Amino acid sequence: MVNVPEIFGSKVFNDDVMRQRLPKDVYKALHKTINEGLSLKLDMANVIAEAMKNWALENGATHFTHWFQPMTGVTAEKHDSFISPAGGGRILMEFSGKELVKGEPDASSFPSGGLRATFEARGYTAWDPTSYAFIKEDTLCIPTAFCSYSGEALDKKTPLLRSMAVLNKQALRVLRLFGDTETKRVDTTVGSEQEYFLIDEDVYRKRPDLLYTGRTLFGNKPPKGQELDDHYFGQIKPRVKEFMKDLDTELWKLGILAKTEHNEVAPAQHELAPVYTSTNIATDHNQLTMELMKTVAKKHHMHCLLHEKPFAGVNGSGKHNNWSISTDTGKNLLEPGDTPSQNAQFLLFLTAVIEAVDRYQGLLRFSVASAGNDHRLGANEAPPAIISVYVGDELDAVIKSIINGTDYDDNKKTKMIIGATVLPHIPQDTTDRNRTSPFAFTGNKFEFRSLGSNASIADPNIVLNTIVAEVLREYADELEKSSDFDSSLSELIKKHLTDHKRIIFEGNGYSEEWVKEAEKRGLRNLPSTVEATEAFMEPESVEVFTKNKVFSETEMKARYEISFENYYKQINIEAQTLSDMTKDEIVGAALRYESFLSKTINDMKSTGTGVSTKTEEKLLQQASVMVDDLYDRLDKLDSDIAKEDDMSDVKELASYNRNTIHPDMDSLREIIDELESRVPHELWPYPTYGDILYSVQ
Repeated sequence: MVNVPEIFGSKVFNDDVMRQRLPKDVYKALHKTINEGLSLKLDMANVIAEAMKNWALENGATHFTHWFQPMTGVTAEKHDSFISPAGGGRILMEFSGKELVKGEPDASSFPSGGLRATFEARGYTAWDPTSYAFIKEDTLCIPTAFCSYSGEALDKKTPLLRSMAVLNKQALRVLRLFGDTETKRVDTTVGSEQEYFLIDEDVYRKRPDLLYTGRTLFGNKPPKGQELDDHYFGQIKPRVKEFMKDLDTELWKLGILAKTEHNEVAPAQHELAPVYTSTNIATDHNQLTMELMKTVAKKHHMHCLLHEKPFAGVNGSGKHNNWSISTDTGKNLLEPGDTPSQNAQFLLFLTAVIEAVDRYQGLLRFSVASAGNDHRLGANEAPPAIISVYVGDELDAVIKSIINGTDYDDNKKTKMIIGATVLPHIPQDTTDRNRTSPFAFTGNKFEFRSLGSNASIADPNIVLNTIVAEVLREYADELEKSSDFDSSLSELIKKHLTDHKRIIFEGNGYSEEWVKEAEKRGLRNLPSTVEATEAFMEPESVEVFTKNKVFSETEMKARYEISFENYYKQINIEAQTLSDMTKDEIVGAALRYESFLSKTINDMKSTGTGVSTKTEEKLLQQASVMVDDLYDRLDKLDSDIAKEDDMSDVKELASYNRNTIHPDMDSLREIIDELESRVPHELWPYPTYGDILYSVQ
């Protein structure tokens, strides 16, 4: 029996540990650094490093690493032991403040978008004291930012921290206008629901496409998939339950607030949801969660699939980013509240979010863009690629009454006058959720539902924090000049809700009618990563990031290049894998099928009984046509792949893969899937969807 309170955070150098192990003056200095962003003196860092090392050694650690998040989307670490020579063949276990605060991993081989050349290897990691150090296996992991020799951000943590700082600054300006002098800090908070598939390790190893790309590149739907909805919230299989139990234990040791687990819609699909926490820590925790899912699954002889769309025709996996804005005094600024002043404050922040989403639709779409997620968005299982906001019936009625200047019916008709005058209570949950909305208000937070399962949540939160901060800046600029706050507030909210009401949509985001309606409204439809990446470098995008010092234009250009590069490389790997699998096994299976039919026909004719071979000959003729077709489509794919050798521009390569290679793969898959449906199971070389999805029993 696991004693959860006892093990929770046992592998984390958290605030309780620091309070016990650090001298009071050092503890206070560290908190001042965390709360006010001040630098930490080296003598203080030395004391913290010594305490951290002793704690780590007591918990079985032998090494330390600066744990960082480069632009690969996964984490990176370089391990150093604590040992230091002491003479006479002896060693000391040492760890200095300098080693704690700063590291120097090689930066040349990480994605940099041109920020680093291969011969320019220097890169630096810098301790992020806002995220606790932790022990993973035998290593003390120190969360860090990662930057180049010349200071550009090479990671996802640095711009995330910058975006949180700018939102804090602008939100505080707004709160002061409402007379709030108690709040000293405003943070965004996130709870990230994580979907994933679990399949048997042996089956996984027999599918090179899963091994190399994370998704199946061909395969027919099994006779029974998710049609009966019996897997969703169904009884968890014993093998999966044991995995979940062990995963919870490992997550709790690292202070990760794993809360909810259940079966998802598709066979073999599941979900884990944590309690919300500060966005920076939530980002670290989600990276650890994905890593531990894979590690723990292997211990149970299973493999965890985190691709956004591992199986065609079966629900893909997403990640729901539940985002809100909170103060250090415990207030949620997206909580409607019970009093008029709180309602007015809430409506201003709500308006800011709605306007930000409308103005920067392209940035939000870019923040969740990837080759894998393109398969999922808009596939009648996930939100569409068109960004819209869902607010629910109650808030929709409130917003319309504000825009139109009409009565709001909350049991009794009430004129919606914003400010210090009477405003009706706005309850939290008076409407159903809209599962088709990419950005939905759910009581006291917004749920951004477009993220892919394996995505870092840093990217969408960098965008959300920055664009909302920019709108709050503009609101604060306007309201600070006003001599009549209540009147100006009312006019501001009405004007900006009116200007941006087009982004609010309460209907079915999966419908064709919505695509047409969105076009009429002037909303953007960016169906693939190629179009979404273009939006990242549009003038208004560059302005909002550079103005708020979240990215420099150089850093943005680097990420623009990396997005195109990742996209075409991923599709190229998939195309090469599909070609190899076709040549290695599928062509052979098709030929064996032809041989089987031919031998059957000859054997039947050799009996001399005159038995009809009409059906067998027809099947053989069809198989022969299909094999010819298979070769033609394979030749086209190989020929088109070879043409990439003459291209060097990443945007050109991305567009080419989108418009040529991707359709080639779809075409080849079509004939392979047809062959799979005809070739006997014992002749087919790879596990089918049925074999894979029902491999864990």
